[in-house]
Amino acid sequence: MSGDLKTVLDEIKRGCEEILIAQELEEKLASGRPLRIKAGFDPTAPDLHLGHTVLINKLYQFQQLGHEIVFLIGDFTGMIGDPTGKNVTRKPLTREQVMANAQSYKDQVFKILDPEQTTVSFNSEWMSKMTAQDMVQLAARHTVARMLERDDFAKRYKSNQAIAIHEFLYPLVQGYDSVALQADVELGGTDQKFNLLMGRELQKQYGQSPQVIMTLPILEGLDGVQKMSKSLDNYIGINEPPTEIFGKIMKISDDLMWRYFELLSFESKQQIQSYQDAIHNEGVNPRDIKFKLGQELVARFHNQQAAVRAQQDFIDRFQHNQIPDDMPEIVLPNQSDPWLIGSALKQAQLVTSTSEAIRMIKQGAVKIDGHKIADAKLQLNAGSTIVLQVGKRKFARVTVGER
Repeated sequence: MSGDLKTVLDEIKRGCEEILIAQELEEKLASGRPLRIKAGFDPTAPDLHLGHTVLINKLYQFQQLGHEIVFLIGDFTGMIGDPTGKNVTRKPLTREQVMANAQSYKDQVFKILDPEQTTVSFNSEWMSKMTAQDMVQLAARHTVARMLERDDFAKRYKSNQAIAIHEFLYPLVQGYDSVALQADVELGGTDQKFNLLMGRELQKQYGQSPQVIMTLPILEGLDGVQKMSKSLDNYIGINEPPTEIFGKIMKISDDLMWRYFELLSFESKQQIQSYQDAIHNEGVNPRDIKFKLGQELVARFHNQQAAVRAQQDFIDRFQHNQIPDDMPEIVLPNQSDPWLIGSALKQAQLVTSTSEAIRMIKQGAVKIDGHKIADAKLQLNAGSTIVLQVGKRKFARVTVGER
């Protein structure tokens, strides 16, 4: 193996969980031809978070090496519903939901990928042209026994939980996507391994050279335990404001920071190692290294000026306990009864419920104009304008309606 190829492989393998088959990847890269690299995303929600970008970052690495990138939007599979990891049948999306989310994905993914060098495909382009006979012939290429080898299907079958017939179609369609695109390499999360292998198997059956599979780990959320998920509220959305992205990065643990560097940063492995050495050997504060990660990610999804401002805002707010100038402006409507603090916090969307507001007040996490409050039944003065704060990051300037 040449030195250049070894360097390329080392960079491509960075952060990967598994490569099937590594020798085939080396041979494909050594051929010198641009490879077709595929990654599919079902548009099940309108917003992408940093967990999604682990795959997109790997696509970017291949793109920088001159390979052809296919960002596949599973508008057809999205209407089936991905059963991966589900213990119940997933509710399919409507065509309108899928297309609205797909457009949002396109807008966001080009914050990382070069739009001029990226092919955006929709699997409805070939799947919607299939006849019923074509679909039956595709289904005949796999067995129920093989489908039940999949962990989530096996668990549901053994526990007598329903498995709808259309759920078996999902991995078949995802696999056929690789046939339609003649993919050389497919990227996916570790939870997608069964579906990725399906593509490899179907390519063999259709007389194509089988794709190499590269699985990437599922990124942990801010808690460092569960996978990043909007439903778990442990996520960092790439469309969030710069101060939110930076502030959330600063919340992660020092240990988790290195995981984020490995999977999210475009810094070299040597540079990241130098950061670790600086902490362990020179006594550098991990916070200062976390600043670098926060700046890099904010700059990627916004710009460098926004990154600098976000860091300064963090320093002002958290190290000097200043109230930021820029915050949501909320006007509470007029009402006959006085506004209670709990209702005001909920109306300002600083908490999700009045019970959460009461809990946060008891924890000493609620302030009015920078001063902690302890009275969960506090009445706000009608006509006044105050700054409400929950925790260290949530602020709103609130004008209280007249009685």
